[in-house]
Amino acid sequence: MFNYGGFFAQYFEQRPEANQYNNEAELNIDESTNLFDRCYRTLYAGALADIKNVMDRVENKSDLFACTVLRAYAFQILVDNLDQVPYTEALQGSANTNPVWDMGEDVYKGVLAEMDAAEAALDGEPMTLTDPMLSKSVNQWRGFANALRLRMYLRLIDGGINAGEYQSKALALVNAGDFFTGNVAWDVYSNSEGQYNPWYDVARALGTKNHVAAYPIVSYYMATNDPRIGYAIMKNDAGEYVGQMPGAKTVYKSWGVDWKNKDVSAIDYTPAVFAPIYLFTQSELQFLIAETQLRWGNKSAAKAAYEAGVQADFASRGIAMGNFLNGSRVNWDAQTSDNDRLNLIYMQKWAALFYRDHMEAWSEVRRTDVPATSTYTARQIFENATIYSAGQMIVPALNYIQAGGLCKRVPYPSTARQLNKNTPPAKLLSDRVFWDAK
Repeated sequence: MFNYGGFFAQYFEQRPEANQYNNEAELNIDESTNLFDRCYRTLYAGALADIKNVMDRVENKSDLFACTVLRAYAFQILVDNLDQVPYTEALQGSANTNPVWDMGEDVYKGVLAEMDAAEAALDGEPMTLTDPMLSKSVNQWRGFANALRLRMYLRLIDGGINAGEYQSKALALVNAGDFFTGNVAWDVYSNSEGQYNPWYDVARALGTKNHVAAYPIVSYYMATNDPRIGYAIMKNDAGEYVGQMPGAKTVYKSWGVDWKNKDVSAIDYTPAVFAPIYLFTQSELQFLIAETQLRWGNKSAAKAAYEAGVQADFASRGIAMGNFLNGSRVNWDAQTSDNDRLNLIYMQKWAALFYRDHMEAWSEVRRTDVPATSTYTARQIFENATIYSAGQMIVPALNYIQAGGLCKRVPYPSTARQLNKNTPPAKLLSDRVFWDAK
């Protein structure tokens, strides 16, 4: 998900002289591509099955609560990819090999109710399970649960689902302020064989550098004088930051351009060698708080959370922020309307999720429609950069989506199609998940 999410959020493009991820760059994806099959198997037959096994064996209420939170997280991710997923009849093994696929809205509501019940059942027992993620802190697990609630509430609201109810719940959560500190991250990797971050390990095993920076993220970092551009994006051979047009690798020649590796900014794999896997960053949390306060609460609190979100991301990368927030394009007080401020929150969240959580970046682009999608084609922008607003999404130059535009979901896994007769009819990449109502 980190990999294809990076393409869909337009952080990554396929390197000109390599070919591993042409399909992701050009959105040439259907069920036969098997994009989500491994994720689907790993989540259901691995993570969720393991969680169920633990929950069937333990009685400690704190352990059960932590397992319930992880279960909610896993189903949230599944819904955000597929919309409909097995839920009410899932994980029954041979007792039910053809579980029904529940509507995404119902799955969200189901896991939210599960977390509420598990938290209500807490009776002060300390956690006993091994917990390298949140150090056996029940308060941290409560904070993680509340962050997941806030994330899902905002998606339900923007999906038009009981908006008034979830607005009240979101604002109550934010005003209570009972969230996790630091990041929720699986930080167990090291710089040694067999212990690398798994995304880095795959990139390393391929033996060829495949990832270059996409034009939108490079243009936005440059337009805002953002020092984070050097964190995982390398200058090209001419000493410049140059992003590659989405989906343009195989069509540059038809534009009269001999585009090579040396011409574009490669992604630096070094920061990923033993990087954590982020389930929820403090930065994302603060941006969600800022959004909630701006839309329904206190504008001064929104500003404070917005700035805290930027600061948290800089700190996580070990980069000095300096006077970055004084820049006119990122300064809260320089914005002239609440719509501009909301757009700023969304843009800086997109900038902060790069090389952190690409799945959530892609989901938030779909939910908010920010960055907006340029009305110009990739070729028009390539030939005249002045028509482009820095950071806008760009419809891939070579795009296999039948309806055009950007990727809104992934196809159902071919494994499910083959083994579960209740798998819904095939969907197009342009078919939206339930909360992507815009």
